[in-house]
Amino acid sequence: MRRTTVRSAVLWLSAVGLLGACGGAPEQGEDALATAAQPLIAAPPLPLGSFTSYASPLAVGSAVQSSTGLTPGYEGYKLTVAAHTQVQLEVTHLGSSMYLDTGLFVYGPKDASGSYGHQVLFQDDDSGYGELSKVSLATLDKAGEYLAVVGWNNAAGKQYRLQASCVGGACVPNPQPASANQGLTLVEAPVDAGLQATLATANTYREDMFSYLRKFDFAWPYSTPATVDAAGAAVLSRSEYAGYRTDAAPQTFAYANLLTRMYSPFQPLHPAILATYGDTAEPVQVKSYFREFSTGPNGDNWRTLNVIFFPRSFHVIVYEQTAHEI
Repeated sequence: MRRTTVRSAVLWLSAVGLLGACGGAPEQGEDALATAAQPLIAAPPLPLGSFTSYASPLAVGSAVQSSTGLTPGYEGYKLTVAAHTQVQLEVTHLGSSMYLDTGLFVYGPKDASGSYGHQVLFQDDDSGYGELSKVSLATLDKAGEYLAVVGWNNAAGKQYRLQASCVGGACVPNPQPASANQGLTLVEAPVDAGLQATLATANTYREDMFSYLRKFDFAWPYSTPATVDAAGAAVLSRSEYAGYRTDAAPQTFAYANLLTRMYSPFQPLHPAILATYGDTAEPVQVKSYFREFSTGPNGDNWRTLNVIFFPRSFHVIVYEQTAHEI
């Protein structure tokens, strides 16, 4: 009974926050709700609020069924996993009401103070069926308890079903060896906010040097590790990196050797990338591609694409550095 009361209060407060700025919800019937284009579902306001204290458990390989109530709001679910667990989270077509519009957000892991942190690790608005949400790959680096939050705008007493499926890593019960030529399917994920800040600062030092940082994950349900060559091939298959395919002799080396190859303003990224994404004693490797071209007199350009491969953590970090004549 207490859970129902608290949940109702939270949903009512969420509705006030979402609708108060525009003076309340316009009157409209069910047909209007069903056909109107829905805005993106915003992440829940910080701090995450009391609903986290009453979050229901959600085990990997299971699903939960719930209802939205009558007002916009959020509901949280606790997901406890081993390190390097890879899951897919989806508000499924099966068990969810027609025309429901959802958002999905993942935080964590929970720390000693009981906080799941303020940074959204993964989020999605409408990659699922219709306007339902689906995070196709969430690689959870650390063991512990994570928080999956479902949000909605057009409630009207609708139902939804949230499913957590194992797609790789530590949750696979009996992994088999990968084939010799097993490729990687890369899924882009947000770069850590601290790394983004370090990169942004470094990019202000010189007008003739600029670097880029991207993070990709790959689902890996196998017992044998992927390879840096497969990671390099997956990155080069992307159209934005087609120019590097002309490098006939890319170099492969240990991550420690990348430091001296980085332009000095960007070298603080080197230990930070490893600390953020690497596991203890993980054999991180780099495959590096180079290209140069000219855009005219005094227009020489030099570019290096570094594919940083984390075989145990299932990450591929792309660090691209560029320089040009001035």
